[in-house]
Amino acid sequence: VIYKTDIIVIMISRTKKSLSDLFPLIRHLSCRLTPILLKTFFTPNQITLLSLLCGLLCAGCFSLGAHNLEVIGAFFLVASYTLDNCDGEVARIKNMSSEFGAKFDDMVDWMVDASFFVALGYGVSQVNEQVFWFWLGIIAALGAFIDYVVDLHYYAKNKKEIDAITREERAVQFKRPQNTLDWLIYIFHKLSRADFCFIVLILAIFNLTYILLPFAAIGAQIYWVTDLFERARGYRT
Repeated sequence: VIYKTDIIVIMISRTKKSLSDLFPLIRHLSCRLTPILLKTFFTPNQITLLSLLCGLLCAGCFSLGAHNLEVIGAFFLVASYTLDNCDGEVARIKNMSSEFGAKFDDMVDWMVDASFFVALGYGVSQVNEQVFWFWLGIIAALGAFIDYVVDLHYYAKNKKEIDAITREERAVQFKRPQNTLDWLIYIFHKLSRADFCFIVLILAIFNLTYILLPFAAIGAQIYWVTDLFERARGYRT
């Protein structure tokens, strides 16, 4: 006999599974670009460098404060995030993973995020002639830097343990979120990092990217705190 409560539990379970399959959204782009990159001469580190280039072009567009350039910059950011996923996928498929590549990838992630916030703050401050927008960008970039330091500390502290376990063992070790609070933190973490580029693109189209600055100045701090929480609880997808 199947009761209504059993059906509800099954539906919730399926919903949570579909959410984990849906996020991060950027994977739906990278999984289509990776097969193309595999047919080229690009190495994983070169793809990471391309990701950095796209990120810096994005920052350059946003620093000028023009609406049409912000839209172009947002597409550069989507490209940067997509390539950021592709470099790891290519590295694993070609068996070219390396410690340098992983550290280079982390550094590029931080540089792209930090340069975007600083450029956005500068561009908005130039248009509105109000310097506090620039300071909001600086604070957001500082949050990105703190998260980068958190990552460096985590891997330095756990390097032996991380190197000792295989990828299969790591997959068993990490778990999916278990309750509503866990899922809220998980979705926030994915949207505010892996899929942040889509938020920027939507806001850029409607010329509303400036509203990111106060939220980013606060949210960047929340992000590195939830990053600590996520690592402590061992969530991984």
